[in-house]
Amino acid sequence: MDPMKPAVFHILVALAEQDRHGYAVMQAVREQSGGRVPLRTGSFYRHLSRLIDDGLVAEVKGPATDDPRRGAYYRLTAQGRRALQAERARLAEMLRAVDAMAAASRRGRA
Repeated sequence: MDPMKPAVFHILVALAEQDRHGYAVMQAVREQSGGRVPLRTGSFYRHLSRLIDDGLVAEVKGPATDDPRRGAYYRLTAQGRRALQAERARLAEMLRAVDAMAAASRRGRA
C-alpha cells in the first residue's frame, strides 16, 4: 500500500472516532492537525469520494434527532480501519528508523 496523503490519513482518523457529517469531519481534521492540513470543501469531497470508491468509507444515515440539512454521515469501514492501522504502523516504523539514526549519531557512529 502506498503512503497516505496527510488529508486522507486525517479524514480516516476523524471517522475512526465516530460517524460524522462532512463539515464535522473537516472540523476534526483542522483540530487534530492543528490547522497544518489544509482541507477545503472541494478537496475534502474529492478525497471522500475516492475513499468511498475504494471501500474505506461508507455513507450512512445520521441520527434521527439530527438536523436533516446536515446531509449524509460517513463511517469508516472495516477495510478503512485496516488501512488506517497499516498507515499507523508504517508511520511508527519511520519514526523508529529516525530515532535509531539519531541515537547512532549521538554515539558518533553515523
